[in-house]
Amino acid sequence: MERKQIINMLENVMNERGVPRNVRESLDNAAKTLDSRSRKESSKEKISQAISILDESAGDPNLATYTRTQIWGIVSLLEGMKK
Repeated sequence: MERKQIINMLENVMNERGVPRNVRESLDNAAKTLDSRSRKESSKEKISQAISILDESAGDPNLATYTRTQIWGIVSLLEGMKK
């Protein structure tokens, strides 16, 4: 799976109704981290940062179970990309 596809998945989750604002902001931060053109961080570092952001947002108690499951799915895909 390509990074752009992951970013699109994050954007789809962000645009769903009922996603809390703080989670939406975290998803946006994760997408920006993955899309960053910065050369000072390696691809694996960016993926690790995005995973960390998503793990934190998945723990939000106001998050719907379905949305949490989507986030965990995206985390799994990112972990696969790290290898």
